[in-house]
Amino acid sequence: MTEVTIDNELVERYVLELAQHGAHGETGVWRTVYSPEWVAAQDLVASWCVEAGLTVRRDAVGNVWGRLDGTAPGRVIASGSHIDSQTPGGRYDGALGVIAAVVALRALREQFGRPRRTLEAVSLCEEEASRFHAARFWGSRAITARIERDEPEKIRGYEGETIGDAMRSVGLDPTRIPEAARDDLDTWIELHIEQGPILEDEQLPVGIVWSITGIRHYVVEVLGRSDHAGARPMDTRLDPMAGAAEMILGVIDIALELGRPAVTTVGKVNVEPNLAPAVPEQVTFTVDTRHPDPVEIQRLHQRQEELMRSVAERRGLRISWNIPLDLPPCVCDASLVALLEQTARTQQIPFLTMHSGAGHDTQNMAAAAKAAMIFVQSEGGRSHTPEEFTKVEHAVEGIRVLAAALHQLAYQ
Repeated sequence: MTEVTIDNELVERYVLELAQHGAHGETGVWRTVYSPEWVAAQDLVASWCVEAGLTVRRDAVGNVWGRLDGTAPGRVIASGSHIDSQTPGGRYDGALGVIAAVVALRALREQFGRPRRTLEAVSLCEEEASRFHAARFWGSRAITARIERDEPEKIRGYEGETIGDAMRSVGLDPTRIPEAARDDLDTWIELHIEQGPILEDEQLPVGIVWSITGIRHYVVEVLGRSDHAGARPMDTRLDPMAGAAEMILGVIDIALELGRPAVTTVGKVNVEPNLAPAVPEQVTFTVDTRHPDPVEIQRLHQRQEELMRSVAERRGLRISWNIPLDLPPCVCDASLVALLEQTARTQQIPFLTMHSGAGHDTQNMAAAAKAAMIFVQSEGGRSHTPEEFTKVEHAVEGIRVLAAALHQLAYQ
């Protein structure tokens, strides 16, 4: 298998250059979709693509594509990620995957010339949903024709504007969103920082992802009866706080009992009335539950739901919930995972085959192409924070795996 030389200094320069657009504090980035900072960052990516000898175009939602045309007709092999950030986020989440794709295609063109099959690098928009909560994966959803016609005017940002308004403010026409859809993609590979501690714990630079976790969000409402905190005896109370507390510990304990990679998080609780001398009337809390295995995630959901219903019934409480997010696990293409593993072995790059505990654009892209992911180590397991950091040496080893796999797919 052919090795591809990757320029460490170029990778580091690109990271620092991109981080200037939306710089927040010493190492942070605040770069929301369709903001001036995001537009400038996309312009920078486009300029890198031109320098790399790629043909540049922007689609109907603002994704930036760099294309290296092949000599033979056929479906496209693509790589990339996103450049929008958390508020604030760091320099590497998403951005490194865009840099990796551009650097890999540049190295392939310079070292091997024109490929047999067409290669494309892409910088996607609004993966994080930091400006528009309901617009997560906006760029990859557009590519896979998963945006409904009414969404541009229906989805509102945290300051009240619609995503359609935001698009128009940067010269994009929301009515043309369907034009972003692609039906010519064959293969998709996304490089991303791990965002967790597993690779660092194992002292490995690279991970090959076999599955991206399924994610279900519950918003659970527990209703009881508000009473005086002193005058109402304990044995006659209908206390939703006590019930919610038992439920919260219970759903977390179920994930602990099932063991890795099952995870469950309760991150938000609202209490009404929120008064020290009163038994609450209502407690609302969120449950974020994840597992990369399609069978095991259903088992996790079933056990947690049964526990919450049981606690409510035993305590005389009313319970209901809605599910605002329900993403099934995305099992990566087995042949592509095997290729990435073999590519790492051939180049003697230590790696771990692992799952992704976070959601990624790849979950959408898998509907249109064979898909897989490459992880690189996150120092301290940090992400979604200005403190996130990936050593350039680890980034380059991941890009070497990506570039060699793209060479195998497009040149052989």
